[in-house]
Amino acid sequence: MFTGIIENLATVVGRTAEGTNITFTLRSSLAPELKVDQSVSHNGVCLTVTAIEGDTYTVTAVDETLQKTNLGQLQTGSLVNLERCMPASGRFDGHIVQGHVDQVGTCSQVQEVDGSWLYDFSYDSSLGNITVEKGSICINGVSLTVFNSQPDAFRVAIIPYTHEHTNFHQLRAGDRVNLEFDILGKYIQRILKGY
Repeated sequence: MFTGIIENLATVVGRTAEGTNITFTLRSSLAPELKVDQSVSHNGVCLTVTAIEGDTYTVTAVDETLQKTNLGQLQTGSLVNLERCMPASGRFDGHIVQGHVDQVGTCSQVQEVDGSWLYDFSYDSSLGNITVEKGSICINGVSLTVFNSQPDAFRVAIIPYTHEHTNFHQLRAGDRVNLEFDILGKYIQRILKGY
């Protein structure tokens, strides 16, 4: 389980296709602290560390993950948001994040407003996902609060710290992002719709 509070950024330094899978090699100052078999959130996607060497480590994304996330678009030089799993004794600084992306959305607009940024996103609500005003959303692994919630769109505000310390500073209109909708909202919606 994760909280959506990004610990560090990694840079993709290698990308190898292996059948329908892609193995990524990433450089991060967190690499020496990782261990093989550890789950780490990469842009909100839970992936298993398979090897570590110095300040680099590798993970593999299977075809199912590549089809449902934006990881397949990562290239050498891409920045990736990282978060390690929350320890049982840790604080919930964000919200409950599973690392299981529900769908990919699109950044439709970015506005700088007096030192902060407003980001608008669109998504396909026919897939059964919803946002609620002042509810939680996880975008590329970052826990954020929704406002201007609409059936197929929402907005978030980004403070300077988050803008600088995540890959949000590289995000532009038209870019695709990983979305994980609030787990409590998903359960409530499922109960109301029935099985």
